[in-house]
Amino acid sequence: MFDYREALKKIPHKPGVYQYWDSENQLIYIGKAKDLRNRVSSYFVKDQQLNAKTRVLISKIRNITFTIVDTEVDAWLLENSLIKKHKPKYNIDLKDDKTYPWIVIKKENYPRIYWTRNIIRDGSKYLGPYPSVSMMHTILGVIRETYPLRTCSLALTPQNINAGKFKVCLEYQLGNCKGPCQNYQSEEDYDNSIEEIQDILNGKIGNVVRTLKADMDTAAMNMDFEQAHRLKRKYDLLVNYQHKSTVVNSSITDVDVFSIASDEKYAFVNYLKVMNGTIIQTQTLEMKKRLDESDEELLTIAISEFRVRYDSKSKEIIVPFDIELDDEKIKFTVPKLGEKKKLLDLSQKNVHFFRRDKMEQYEKLNPDVRTDRLLTQMMKDLRLNQLPRHIECFDNSNFQGKHPVSAIVVFKDARPSKKDYRFFNVKTVEGPNDFATMEEAVHRRYRRMLDEGTELPQLIVIDGGKGQLSAALKSLKLLGIEKKVTVIGIAKRLEELFYPGDQYPMYLDKKSETLKIIQQLRDEAHRFGITAHRKKRDKSTLATELELVPGVGRLSAEKLLKYFKSVKKIREATVEELQEVVNLKQAQAVRSYFDPQQAEGGEVNVDSGASED
Repeated sequence: MFDYREALKKIPHKPGVYQYWDSENQLIYIGKAKDLRNRVSSYFVKDQQLNAKTRVLISKIRNITFTIVDTEVDAWLLENSLIKKHKPKYNIDLKDDKTYPWIVIKKENYPRIYWTRNIIRDGSKYLGPYPSVSMMHTILGVIRETYPLRTCSLALTPQNINAGKFKVCLEYQLGNCKGPCQNYQSEEDYDNSIEEIQDILNGKIGNVVRTLKADMDTAAMNMDFEQAHRLKRKYDLLVNYQHKSTVVNSSITDVDVFSIASDEKYAFVNYLKVMNGTIIQTQTLEMKKRLDESDEELLTIAISEFRVRYDSKSKEIIVPFDIELDDEKIKFTVPKLGEKKKLLDLSQKNVHFFRRDKMEQYEKLNPDVRTDRLLTQMMKDLRLNQLPRHIECFDNSNFQGKHPVSAIVVFKDARPSKKDYRFFNVKTVEGPNDFATMEEAVHRRYRRMLDEGTELPQLIVIDGGKGQLSAALKSLKLLGIEKKVTVIGIAKRLEELFYPGDQYPMYLDKKSETLKIIQQLRDEAHRFGITAHRKKRDKSTLATELELVPGVGRLSAEKLLKYFKSVKKIREATVEELQEVVNLKQAQAVRSYFDPQQAEGGEVNVDSGASED
């Protein structure tokens, strides 16, 4: 049975294309999504909410793969090309021979600009394709309104124009054309317009947007509200439209794209097959290293494997770095800018996601691998000379100087070890003094560890800035262990890490796993310290109430609270039950204080000046 819940955990909240495979590893459905996880999860709802066809499809799913892209438009275009290539059984609605339209800039004198569904390789420039036909017509309409261009198919060669073979037509009279057929417009001026139009079609629509805005404002001022509304609609469409596609571009006719991500044991290579400007194949290969092979060696092996597998005859291969492969029929390209660079970026995005997903799966099955990786990364990031398998973090807590508590939390192998958590009731500090409190707690903690012969931690984290760090270091020096452990401080405001003696703090990447573990330590120490502080404060408050009972001192009050856990239970206890903790006179006094009518033996004269235990 297919476990869709596990499959969904691997799918990101990103735009892309998903593929469903059956038990025979046959591709049975391809779909697109703005959010891959949300879209795929929508299939696995209650049966009553699905039609019969969808229920049959879901019953056959045994595997889900996906390809992430940059935008929803990219997902749409990629879905179209993959469906036409593979013709999955359940893509009934998409099995027609429909192709998306392109805008063509014809290769000719005074080039025409129009839309077509048929690409002819005659040197003309094709831009698109456009999944939204209405958007394509809007762009063409804006271009025609902004730039007067010819629409006729006349052969406007210099010889024909100079010979006076043509006359201007109605389009010239209407202002839609400047009359290049009779030399009323120079070819240079016309070509300048074409260059600006290419910029617009390539996504640089700033000038057009500004022109539309000005025309819209003018129409509104002239109270031509119908024209203003038409311009506003075009303006909104252009502003909101993501024209530029990184998945499809007609200028890239037949290339293979490869990228690689590797670590000490594994390498992952992503392959994108581009034919006639569209991606028709995508796959990621996992390779297990046997020796210390370089990325170049591994990528070369993968390129050979993929090209044989897909019978690729592409003469150009896009790669992330130079490949030394002697083959005169193949050109290796390492793009730095432009459309090819965007294709390479897309491939790299997929290979890194695939690698992260695989490593997460592997680490779930082998937790020790993840632990060693995290600790190794921490040792590198924090400049340690050994793996920080044992980490301790200190935090202080008090309320206006009252009930001060210092808490310590312990992480072993990058995970909380709650049985080793401790807190210290501060004994030598009066008033709110965080530095002195930290100094006392650190000294007491490691004095005891040294006395008991317990192994010291590899890393000590102090929640606070330079002041708290200096106080902790003072105690470590007093104990003579300042060189046996590494101690750092973390300031909450900017997540700064302080080292003893360093003038400037160190900053880790906000996404760093090392920083996340340190933050978890700090937050856990803060939580535990607050909890200990509240317990101490509450206990003090309750003990104060019991001390109001004549004959009951602080020690007796604490004994009662420790035994009965709450004042409510003490209030409900009988004299006999109270005598389990205190003497008869004190038990009768407590009973009389809470309920004089039920005090056994009647009234009891208790010396109000009785001393505390």
